[in-house]
Formats: sequence, structure tokens, C-alpha cells
Amino acid sequence: MTAKAVMVLGTTSGAGKSWLTTALCRYYARQGLKVAPFKAQNMSNNARVVAGSGGGGEIGSAQYFQSLAAKAEPEVRMNPLLLKPERDTHSQVVLLGQVDEALTRMDWRGRSEQVWPTVARALDELMAENDVVVIEGAGSPAEINLSGSDIVNLRVARHANAACLLVTDIDRGGAFAHLYGTWALMPEVDRALIQGFVLNKFRGDATLLAPAPQMLQEKTGVPTVATLPMWHQHGLPEEDGVFDDRHTGSGEITTTIAVVAYPRISNLDEFQPLKNVPGVRLKWVRSAAELQGVDWVILPGSKHTSSDLAWLRAQGLDRAIAAHAQRGGAVLGICGGLQMLGEALIDPHDIDGNAPGLGLLPLVTAFEPAKTVQRTRATFAPVIGPWVALSGISVQGYEIHHGQTAQHPAMAAKGDVARRLIPHLAWQNPAGNVLGLYLHGLFEDAAALQALFGRHGAQVPTLDAVFERMADFIDEHFEPGVLDALIRR
Repeated sequence: MTAKAVMVLGTTSGAGKSWLTTALCRYYARQGLKVAPFKAQNMSNNARVVAGSGGGGEIGSAQYFQSLAAKAEPEVRMNPLLLKPERDTHSQVVLLGQVDEALTRMDWRGRSEQVWPTVARALDELMAENDVVVIEGAGSPAEINLSGSDIVNLRVARHANAACLLVTDIDRGGAFAHLYGTWALMPEVDRALIQGFVLNKFRGDATLLAPAPQMLQEKTGVPTVATLPMWHQHGLPEEDGVFDDRHTGSGEITTTIAVVAYPRISNLDEFQPLKNVPGVRLKWVRSAAELQGVDWVILPGSKHTSSDLAWLRAQGLDRAIAAHAQRGGAVLGICGGLQMLGEALIDPHDIDGNAPGLGLLPLVTAFEPAKTVQRTRATFAPVIGPWVALSGISVQGYEIHHGQTAQHPAMAAKGDVARRLIPHLAWQNPAGNVLGLYLHGLFEDAAALQALFGRHGAQVPTLDAVFERMADFIDEHFEPGVLDALIRR
């Protein structure tokens, strides 16, 4: 192994590990170093299609963005194990980009030992090919109930001899107790890897923190190397959960877009650009009442379409969405959302479940064992209704789906067909206000964003500009020399 490893651990989920890892990737990359990100195991339904052996594979979205920040080509070794929750007690297991049915059925403790050689090999290869590998942990390294099966935190840190930062969300309260408690529960040999504590999401006067950082260093020997101010508008998509939907664009609100946040929502990070479009307000909805007064309704991707469809009906959202469409309101379904818009879900292989659809498009979806995982470029045929600006637009995106969708045969025989906009990928109703597509990434495509929102869409910051601002931010707020010292260790 030739690379230097820098690892970001956290006191909790949501402490800021993914964000800080991304910023570090760009910080080191713009020094002319060859940089790669790594996360041994990620649990998320936000995934991207990247390069892998034998074609495309899936990794967590956070590692995808980290690789772009590192100016590297995203690939499956950067996140060798991805767990995609389908129920509270069950996840689909993706190893080196591909679904592994045997691992999916296996008890997770036994699974950890079986996949560790693959995880270690991926890390070793990245270490051999790069100058710096920036590693992200998961949850907390002090989850002592999981330590015997750990393949993502301290086992990785030891394997890479990583210089570790421990980050905590001070906005939650109890930050110094979180830092001290995490450090105290770590084995003594692993404490030596911790090079600094990071206070994240701080509001107020940093001088008021004294004397706590010094007292903490006296107890642990570890300095507090950065206090990062709260930064709501950094522009990086959130990795976990539904992100903050406060309006960050400029100007008067002219378009309100509601994204239905069902329990197994997936790929929600693709809506981040909508937060930054001037005049657009993005909101997450979980009840029929929250759809009042919105202009667009978006049904996003789902890791388990039939159960999310059942949840949607239980909330009365099916009736509210139908009423919105009947009034001529715009409805967009993406991937699982497209499947919901059709007449029926058919599952002969027990993959997702059978269910009646919302009936807003005359389509039917059948679930197949083979999973479509690929990057796709496609061009819209002539489009009508509120989506007319997409006519002739070529967009780049990605597909991740088990379902295959087609015209409902009985309805088509009677002349009730959906307008096909992209073969096998996009359809709309005859009135034009309901659009369904399998292609993720529509709002991340600059041409589509500008077509839909005109000059306002062109004002959305590029991801590269976001990465640069993040690197500037940590450069400003870390103690001088700390970040460079981590890779000289």
C-alpha cells in the first residue's frame, strides 16, 4: 500500500461524515494528488450507476459524489458493499456493484466475515493506485454491540493505518460527551489513530466553547482541530433521509414542487438541484393536506414499490394525487413512481409484490429477476402539456430497476394508450399532464433543467463549484497545517 489514508469517523449517523469526506476529497485533489474515496459498507437507497467489471454497477450516492470531488472516475471498489433496505428487517445486498442473492439471504454477522476479504482487497487496490484514499466510516465506531462484526469502522482504520478525524454534530447538544464517550469506548490501540476532533454545525460565538476543547484534550490527548459553522446551503445532496426542504433559491416563489416522501423512498438526492432554482420551492409531503396549492407532484423512486404504494393509499394520497391530475396539475413519476402511475404491478417472481396501480397511465409493470443497472442517454420525442419544453432534449441519467413496463394490452386493444416519449423509458397520458420515466437524473441534467426553468435553471451551481466551495470552507476552518499533516503522518 502506497497511499496515505485519511478516515472520517462520526459519533453518530448524521454527524457530517459524508460531507466532510467529500470536502477532503476535493481539498487533496486540488493539490495535484491522485485521490479516491472509500466506504467499505454503506446502507442507503440512494445509489448511482458506475463503472464495474462486466458493465455498470451500483454504489452509494455519497461515494459517487466523493469520487467526483476527488476528480476520479466513480467505480464499484469505492463502495464494495451496499445494503439497500427493503423492509425494516431486510436489505438487498449489493457486492462490487451487483446484487448477491446468497448474501441477501445470509445472517448479517456471518455475512461480514465472508465479505471482508473482498472489502480489504478493494481497499488495498485503491491504496496501491492512489496518493491519498479518503475513507468514510459508518454510524459510530463505538457501537460495541457490533464491534465483533465490524468491517466498516475500526477494522478498516487499522487495515489502512488511517489518520482518523472524529466528527460530531454540535447542534444536537452533548457534543463533548459524544466525543469523549466514543473515544473512551474505543480499544486503546485504535485511540492512537484519532488525530483530531471536529465540531460540526456550530451556531454562535466559537470563543464560548472554551475551556471545553482544552479539557477534552487533557482527558484524551486529542486536539479539537476544527469548528465548522452551520452551513445550510452548501449544495451537496444529503445522504441519509429526507433533506432540509427550506427554499434556498432567490426571488419570489412561482412554482411549488411536492415530492411524496414514502418510507422506502430512493434516489432522493437527484432532487437537490431543484432546491437551488430561483422561484422554485421544493417540499416533502406525507399527507393529502400537504398537496394543497402545489404545482407539481413528484412520485420518486422506491426500493419497494408495492409497500410504498400501500402506504400512499393509507395516507389518502392516492385520491389527492388523482384529484390534482384531474384538475390538470402536473404529475411526474420516476422509476418506482412511474410504476405506481400505471394500472398494475405484476410480480410472478416474488421480488416486490403485486398491487393495483394509481391508474393515471395505461401501463403495466412486471418485475423480473434480472436488474437493469446502467447509465443511459436518451432523447425525448415531442412532448405536450407542462413538459413540452423537454421536446427534443437529450438527457443523461441512469437506470436501476427490476420492473419492466409496457402498454396495458387490454387497454391498448381498446385504443387507450400512453404517448411513448422514449422507448421503454418514458410515457405520458393523452392530456399531457402526467409523465412517467425510468430515467433518474432529469434535474441533474443542465439541458433539461434549463429547458424546464429557462434562465433560472441555468443559475443552479454546478457540482464542481459546490466541491470547490466545500474545500475552501474546510481550508478556512481547520487549524492551520492540520489537513496537510494528516497525509504526512
